[in-house]
Amino acid sequence: MKALSLEAPLQWRRIETAAPPPPGPGEALVRVDTVGICGTDLSGYLGKMPFFSYPRIPGHELGVEVLAVGPGVIQVAPGDRCAVEPYINCQVCHACKRGFTNCCEKHQTLGVHCDGGLRPQFLVPARKLHKSQTLAYEQLALVETLAIGCHAVARSQLQPQEFCLVVGAGPIGLATLEFVRLVGARTIVLDLHPGRLEFCRRQMGVAHTLQPGPNLEAELRELTDGHLPEVVIDATGSPQSMAQSFGLIAHAGRLVFVGITTEEVKFRHPIFHRPEGTLLCSRNALSADFGRIIGLIESGRLDTAPWITHRAQFDELIDVFPSYTRPETGVIKAVVAVGA
Repeated sequence: MKALSLEAPLQWRRIETAAPPPPGPGEALVRVDTVGICGTDLSGYLGKMPFFSYPRIPGHELGVEVLAVGPGVIQVAPGDRCAVEPYINCQVCHACKRGFTNCCEKHQTLGVHCDGGLRPQFLVPARKLHKSQTLAYEQLALVETLAIGCHAVARSQLQPQEFCLVVGAGPIGLATLEFVRLVGARTIVLDLHPGRLEFCRRQMGVAHTLQPGPNLEAELRELTDGHLPEVVIDATGSPQSMAQSFGLIAHAGRLVFVGITTEEVKFRHPIFHRPEGTLLCSRNALSADFGRIIGLIESGRLDTAPWITHRAQFDELIDVFPSYTRPETGVIKAVVAVGA
């Protein structure tokens, strides 16, 4: 069975793997139709993702078809189209028992800690499948990206009419924007790249976009009635950006890191202590987020049409993948057709 493996940073290889066995109790055998490429995949390719291990078959944003189910599986059946919740949790650790399955102490993300979906078929715990009667496979492959943004906004406890600064307008930042909008908060987007800011204005309806500069704080104050944003969500994974974000919150504000870096993040303590800031990290998402997002897309409250800007076939991915790391190519979301 064909598969694509990252042997080491910058080193793709086409490999052959054994066909999966029949599903056991609680398992489902799925056919991978569509794989979304996200920042984690790009960081893994570049060697900048701290949780990535090699060699690895990437792919955790997945639209799949159920081919067979094992004993005891009743929530899905052969023929169902599903999004995959790729966060494999142990169900017995302290975090899992408290409902924090997204940060299980023995957590394994498909395509990061264990092999993912850049292969035609594999086994997955059936409890990690979220079906839809109406969504296309490409839409189902977007659910995981949206879930990251959903969880980040939930962590921030953002309220209607509060100002929220989203730093970084890549896929995770855009997913965050969707849920800022659904809360009814007032959005500002900060990014280095004019093309991404234009996408936010044109496709996402964001009225206020900024680029970093020496007058950033003053520009923010002008947009926020003089008090800075109550919530800042940094989706960059850049230690420089993350360090700067400590000084951009209002008094009693909240800073959420949803981007990840392998480097130290340094800040001067008084700038965050004086406003009594709260720092939060947001990792992965919860099972309930997946069902919520599928419902929002099905009802038309979330429009996935603007998201996919690039498409690739499985056999051409190795050749085109390096271009996805360059912002000037205009990639918002690339998807891969894996096929049979």
